[in-house]
Amino acid sequence: MALVSLWVNLQDRKRALEEEKIPKISTEGADQRLEKIHFVEEKHGKKTWELEAKAIHQYQGENVVQLEDVKVIFYSKDGRLFTLTGNQGKVHQDSKDMELVGNVLLVSNDGYRLKTRSMSYQHLSKQVKTSDPVEFEGEQISLTGKGMLIDMEAKTFKVLSHVKTLWKGGKRG
Repeated sequence: MALVSLWVNLQDRKRALEEEKIPKISTEGADQRLEKIHFVEEKHGKKTWELEAKAIHQYQGENVVQLEDVKVIFYSKDGRLFTLTGNQGKVHQDSKDMELVGNVLLVSNDGYRLKTRSMSYQHLSKQVKTSDPVEFEGEQISLTGKGMLIDMEAKTFKVLSHVKTLWKGGKRG
């Protein structure tokens, strides 16, 4: 009997811990729910971005789509790829602006990684922003700070405050 009680308590605790880690997206009022989706946007025959999600909830009245387990790949004009992932997201369908929260990771195909809690993407300006703490890692540099702005077209990256940088060194040319 004690063994059964212990097992039940451990299962309840495991379930409670799993629920605490990732907040649930409210599906109340959703007009539509889709699972395992994949969208691609192309301009002039070239991909500009791709979006994958475990599930989406569409709210027509608000012109908003909420996403679960999100992955977005942005294709820049110079051929660089930026892969953005997060636990949950929201896409504003009229502007194509996006917000991600929970274990947000931005990885470029040239070896850079950025981790933070939340991030937003403004489609018109091609800018990615956060006010949360960030961790940035590259082959020769590692830095932390608070707040960040990436302009993908201008190819600029700014950490806004509390910046600490570690130069890992590298080959001298």
